[in-house]
Amino acid sequence: MMPAHTLDRFVGDQPPSLTTAADVARFEATPYQDRIKANSVYEALQLGAAVNPQAAALLCLARADPDETPVTVSFAQLMARVNQTANFFHQLGVGANDVVSLLMPLLPQTFFALYGAQAVGIANPVNPLLSAAQLAAILRAANTKVLVALGPVPGSDIWDKVQQIRHLLPQLKAIVVVHGAADEASAVYSFDSSIGQQPADRLLSGRTIAASDTAGYFHTGGTTGTPKLVRHTHANQIYQAWALGLMLPSGPGNLLFGLPLFHVGGALTQGLAPLSAGTTLVLLAPSGWREPNAVRNVWRLVQRYRPEVFGGVPTVLAAAIQVPRGDADTGSIVMASGGGSAIPVAVGKHYQEQLKVPVIEVYGMTETASVLTLAYPQRPVRLGSAGHALPYSRVRVVKVDAQGQLVGDCAVNEIGVVAMAGPGVFSGYLSEVHNQGAFVAPGWVNSGDLGRLDEDGYLWLTGRAKDLIIRGGHNIDPMAIEEVFFQHPDVALAAVVGEPDPYAGELPVAYVQRKPGALVSTDALIDFVRERTPERAAVPVQVYFIDAVPLTAVGKVFKPALRLDAAQRAVERMLADLPPAGAAMTVNAAAHAVHGGLITVRFEGVAKSARAALAQQVDSRLDPLVMAHHIDWA
Repeated sequence: MMPAHTLDRFVGDQPPSLTTAADVARFEATPYQDRIKANSVYEALQLGAAVNPQAAALLCLARADPDETPVTVSFAQLMARVNQTANFFHQLGVGANDVVSLLMPLLPQTFFALYGAQAVGIANPVNPLLSAAQLAAILRAANTKVLVALGPVPGSDIWDKVQQIRHLLPQLKAIVVVHGAADEASAVYSFDSSIGQQPADRLLSGRTIAASDTAGYFHTGGTTGTPKLVRHTHANQIYQAWALGLMLPSGPGNLLFGLPLFHVGGALTQGLAPLSAGTTLVLLAPSGWREPNAVRNVWRLVQRYRPEVFGGVPTVLAAAIQVPRGDADTGSIVMASGGGSAIPVAVGKHYQEQLKVPVIEVYGMTETASVLTLAYPQRPVRLGSAGHALPYSRVRVVKVDAQGQLVGDCAVNEIGVVAMAGPGVFSGYLSEVHNQGAFVAPGWVNSGDLGRLDEDGYLWLTGRAKDLIIRGGHNIDPMAIEEVFFQHPDVALAAVVGEPDPYAGELPVAYVQRKPGALVSTDALIDFVRERTPERAAVPVQVYFIDAVPLTAVGKVFKPALRLDAAQRAVERMLADLPPAGAAMTVNAAAHAVHGGLITVRFEGVAKSARAALAQQVDSRLDPLVMAHHIDWA
């Protein structure tokens, strides 16, 4: 738990007591810059490596099997490979303002390339599961100069996509292939053999990295739609590492790692932050938590590698509790943590009751370099709340005008737009087009989420002002899916919204108004959309035909009504078998002043003696939903 030497080297203090707001204020009396011991991602990695250079930085598993022998990369080897990779990029002409993009699964080379790119230029890790067209659009927007990609290996189509898009990237000068053959006449270089020829003990560029220099571009805004690239400085990313090292257990030890490095949760929260504290990352498999064995073996992996923190997106936390622990020793875990979407209260209760550990919910976004608020471990944890802002950061709930500009702060428990400020908050998107409405006031990013602050300053998220659907931490932009529906000749209007789901958090569903006389079926429409939607997770799981899509006074689709209708339909399905003989059940989902939305389940004709058991069944099924519920008895 946070050894003093790690904090002295990076955080600069012993772990403070941050039990009250007054404690935080006293801590913040020292300027933040006086506490930081690193100016760049590269320096932060050096500090972590110096804790014990011979300790493992990466333990790489092939199939998330606790019995397999991992490939080990020590901290000394990690820094050597980062140096060599940076030097090769420098040889290819990469400078401080040039971009190295990555299309890679979780391999050691992915870490070398990510941090090597940041040491010499700008890193741009991208989701390789996206379609070739989407990848081309993102890499063009980034002005990619060098592309690092997985070669032609079984089970991967990354290399096929690279061949499809390379001629569409006018700034591309070189491709560096991992597990593939070089063809230097075509500017294709072997990663391992190329970096192996470089010095490992220094950076040949001689670059002095300033905290204000750009460290990375991260794609956000969903899996579909116009590419939106978040610009991170080294200072943004260093703050994330520093703050999490301050607030959560860190230092020598192991962390089960299964998040992709193209996501800030993987690259920063569970990547840079632990590595800069000397923590070992146990890479579960090249596909991370998507490897079926990862969840199937989760408690045996915990017993084998003894992590103190068990963290992941809520779908991972929810799936893990379905796996019997048997006689696996899980005593190393001192807390569970999750983010990316809200942790259902029932999931949090399970970890508290079964593992006897607190559940620390975190909240942030790509634009805040990942986590900006969390449930403080030293304060009472309120399940369902995202806690308080990290030290030196601020969160507020505000009213905004039609242009997204600040009108004023909301009252206690009044729902408004969540805005955030602090050292992790970005300065803007790469394209100025996307910066319109990005900030409610200078330095205060508009999260697009709705929430409230309670009387003790805890943040509660109640919905989203923007329309993104979050399926298991996977962002889906409904607009492009709707456009596919509109391509069908029988569709008059279509709207895609998120429907509550106990496992994924939300699933995309579509409301369709057919043209007069049209008879297209649900299955035919879903097949039509699936064929034209590059991301499988974005394909709606249901199509609901309605006579008229609800519209606002100015003719826009009124999605809040559709979200409530989708919640009602989902709950009706989930509870369909519960009403006893002779009883009736009705479900209503409505807006709520405190919860944002509330599901009311009303039973008629249920004997008083049977109500407690029935209520327990209802709670067990609906507790995993993020939306609150209430039971009425006629």
